[in-house]
Amino acid sequence: MLKIINRYILKEISYPFFLIIFVLTFVLLMGKILQLMDLMVNKGVSFIDISKLFLLLTPSFLMLTIPISLLISILIGLGRLSGDNEITILKVSGVSLYRLIVPIAFATFIAFILTAVTSIFLVPHSKYESKKLLFTIAKKKASVGIKEKVFNDDFKGILLYAENIPVHGDYMEGVIISDSRMMKEPSTIVAKKGYLVSDPNMMTITLRLENGSTHSVDTKLKNYRKMDFSVYDINLDIESSLAEEKKVIIKKSSEMTLWEIAENFKKAGLEERFLRELSIEFHKTIATPFACIVFGIIGIPLGIRSHRAVKARGFTIGIFIVFIYYIIRLGGEALADTGRLSPFIGTWAPNIIFCMAGISLLIMAAKDRPVTIHTMWAFLKKLVGKEKGR
Repeated sequence: MLKIINRYILKEISYPFFLIIFVLTFVLLMGKILQLMDLMVNKGVSFIDISKLFLLLTPSFLMLTIPISLLISILIGLGRLSGDNEITILKVSGVSLYRLIVPIAFATFIAFILTAVTSIFLVPHSKYESKKLLFTIAKKKASVGIKEKVFNDDFKGILLYAENIPVHGDYMEGVIISDSRMMKEPSTIVAKKGYLVSDPNMMTITLRLENGSTHSVDTKLKNYRKMDFSVYDINLDIESSLAEEKKVIIKKSSEMTLWEIAENFKKAGLEERFLRELSIEFHKTIATPFACIVFGIIGIPLGIRSHRAVKARGFTIGIFIVFIYYIIRLGGEALADTGRLSPFIGTWAPNIIFCMAGISLLIMAAKDRPVTIHTMWAFLKKLVGKEKGR
């Protein structure tokens, strides 16, 4: 009988979990999807590269949506059972609340493993690979970073302005260039049309201008020279691009695995700020999966309260808890980044606070004492007040 109850409760949780995780991940990806579509439609980036970027972005969102989906699905699933008095019937039949925790604990454990794998392995790898892929795309198609009606300084010594760039992005119209590579005689170039031609193999980028003129004045402002042209080529300096490539090779703290962060801790002579950044990233990577356990604990007592609008109530309470949780987390990380809190306290504070609140509410629910969102809010204010007093 208990196996049937376990499967029944897991079924009630599973359906909303997969639905919510799909919807939340899709919503978070929508902002990026529009940017990726712009690269494909207007900049000519291939569908394969866009698909790779899409897949590489997904783990960063899953790391957030898995714990959130778990919490809301527990609230909705248990809320439905409680709303139909099924929880009451199980209690009358001799099944304690602690026994009902078993299927919830199993679901929480699975979510914890998925989030841990995503946070520890997939996210650092995907962030690093997406950065390398974006740089590779920029090298293959130099016009990707050029925007119309914006002054672009991507190339050393060149300030580029284009009045209009057609949808296909093959050329620019109304081009104005400020060339300061020759300090003794800086020049301004105006052209009706311009093309950026890149050669990834030779590592060269040529700006080909058509139907324009160059205007130059010496430093003493005595001599002015104008030259009209039908075709004019400018070989752009890509030293800055090569320097950026070196930056791409070097990983940021958010792109490192736990083992790479641990190796960096052993290096001597690192700046205090960089060490603090590494420590924050180290603790954040570990603390993120534990949010599943915290949400699992706090979701049980809040989910078993009967209410007619089960789904709406569960979703609302879930969003409220997630909002408070991440406000505390972001605040803690900001304080840790400035050195006002230790990285451990800054990153683990929300887990500790919500875990204590969840255990207290769970004990209250097991004793059939009333548990509401107001009870939790009062507990959190009391707990935060004690922390401030210390």
